[in-house]
Amino acid sequence: MHATTLPPMLTPEFAARGCATLPGLYGPEEVRALLACIENAPAASPNFRRSQGVFAIRNLLGEIPALLPLLHTAALRELLAELFPTGCHLTKAIYFDKPAGSNWLVAWHQDLMINVAQRADRPGYGPWTAKAGWVAVQPPAAVLENTTTIRLHLDDCDATNGALKVVPGSHQRGVVPPETITDFTPAATVCPVPAGGAMLMKPLLLHASNRSTSDRPRRVIHLEFSAEELPAGLAWRERLAMAAEHLPR
Repeated sequence: MHATTLPPMLTPEFAARGCATLPGLYGPEEVRALLACIENAPAASPNFRRSQGVFAIRNLLGEIPALLPLLHTAALRELLAELFPTGCHLTKAIYFDKPAGSNWLVAWHQDLMINVAQRADRPGYGPWTAKAGWVAVQPPAAVLENTTTIRLHLDDCDATNGALKVVPGSHQRGVVPPETITDFTPAATVCPVPAGGAMLMKPLLLHASNRSTSDRPRRVIHLEFSAEELPAGLAWRERLAMAAEHLPR
């Protein structure tokens, strides 16, 4: 039987470290169904990005709505209920595939931007970016602090095929100036995750990933959840209510 909730002993660890690994959130059959759904989806939209070194799908659940009932298992519902006792909503969903031998690496950073439906200048929100029809903004730190990312791994992942490196506890530093990030990276650790497992992390956690040196892929479904409501005039572009009664099972 696979895990159905964040073990109590991990809850204080997650708060202190800004990350936690939860093996077995999805079983092997569930992982195979998710992969088949993604692999069989038409890829004509510009939200599908494919090159020799990376395959990514932005607005994943908007592009492949059939994934929703496959993702929305009892295990995920129980996990979200523990992370967000008063409820939450999905704010972002992306699929990443780092193919075997990929030379794609990700430098040290924090996830500071959120996708919104349109620009509306509000105190504390900025800077703004707009690219390929997508509008993003850096919100106040409180919004990021009340967001949790769940990275569902569809392959066994370790240091050889692009497992994330993180600086535990760095999410408690707020927004870290780019020129000081290297002051923190000597404390970095690698976060291996088995297939079907999830890595939980806070957006303000410093993280990076190396190039792949193995012949194994690293396929990940990246989901961001928040309990925050944006001010008038702003709306999460991919917002999806996560109350159990609202979603197919």
